[in-house]
Amino acid sequence: MARILSGIQPSGVLTLGNYIGALKNFVKLQNEHECLFMVVDLHAITVPQDRLALRKNIKELAALYVACGIDPQKSILFVQSEVPAHAELSWILTCNASMGELSRMTQFKDKSAKQESVGGHISAGLFSYPVLMAADVILYDVDMVPVGDDQKQHMELTRDLAERFNARFGETFKVPEVYIPEQGARIMSLQEPEKKMSKSDDNSKNIILLTDPPNTIRKKIKSAITDSETTIAYDPVNRKGISNLLEIYAVITGEPIDALVTKYEGKGYGDFKSDLAEVVVAEIEPIQQRQQEILASGEIDDILDAGRDAAMKMAVRKISKVKHKVGLGRKR
Repeated sequence: MARILSGIQPSGVLTLGNYIGALKNFVKLQNEHECLFMVVDLHAITVPQDRLALRKNIKELAALYVACGIDPQKSILFVQSEVPAHAELSWILTCNASMGELSRMTQFKDKSAKQESVGGHISAGLFSYPVLMAADVILYDVDMVPVGDDQKQHMELTRDLAERFNARFGETFKVPEVYIPEQGARIMSLQEPEKKMSKSDDNSKNIILLTDPPNTIRKKIKSAITDSETTIAYDPVNRKGISNLLEIYAVITGEPIDALVTKYEGKGYGDFKSDLAEVVVAEIEPIQQRQQEILASGEIDDILDAGRDAAMKMAVRKISKVKHKVGLGRKR
C-alpha cells in the first residue's frame, strides 16, 4: 500500500474538470492506498484573496471532498495552514533551491503574465510556491502524487529538492513518484477544446461548475464546440471537441470510449450531447445535495479537526528531524 497526497486550492468554485481529473480519482485511490487530502489555502494566497470568501471556500471545498466520496475513516482530510510544518519546511527547502530553477517554472510565467494583465502585483510567494508544493509532499514521506500534466514540472522540482537535501544532510526524505491517470486527467474547455477547463476561466460557457444547476449544465453541454463532421469519433488530435466530450462521458460512466463510439454509430451530435448532459447532471446533482447537508450539519469541522491532528503527528516528527539535521534551534 502506497502513501498518496494531493490538494486543491480553495480559490473559486471547482469545475467538472477538477472533479474528473482529481476528486473522482481520489475516491478510487483511498480504497487502495493510504491517502492524505488537503485544502491548500497557503497556495491560494499567492494571489490576492478576499479573506471572508477564502474562509467560506475552505469549508465548502472540504465539504465537497466528503460529498464526492472521500471517507474520513479511510483518508486524512485537513487544511494546509493548520499544520505549521508545511510553512517551516518550505522555508528550509527554499534555502536549498536556486533562483534559476524557480524562474524556469512555466506555471510561474503563465500566472505572473495573467497577474500583470489585470494590473496586479506579482508576489514572491507566486515565484516560490513550487517549493511549498514540494514541502507539502515530502513532509509526509509520500510514495506517489496524483497530478495533472501541468504539474509535472513542479514534481520534478520536488524530486530534485528531496534528493539534494538527502545528499547534503543525509537520508531524510522519500523521493516521490508522479501518478497521472491515463484517462480523464485533463478535461478541456467546452468552447475552446485546445485548452484545459479551468475554474479561473472568464467565459462561463467554457466550464461546468460543480454548483451549476441542472438546466445550466444541459445548456452548456448542448452548446459545446464539436466540428463539422457528422459522425461520433475519438480523435484527440484532429477532432478535439467531440473527443473531449467522449472523455467526459467515458470517465463518468466507466464505459470504454470505443464502446461509446459504437453505441452512437449512425446518430448525430444532438443525441450524443443530450445523453451526455443527463449523465453529467446525474453525477453532479447528488454531490451538490450532499455538500449542502454536510455544511448545514456542522460535521465538517469535526472532520477537519481530526484530520489536522492526524497530519500534525506525522508532520511534527519529520520537521523535528529536518531541523536537527540542518542545525536549527538549540541542543540541550
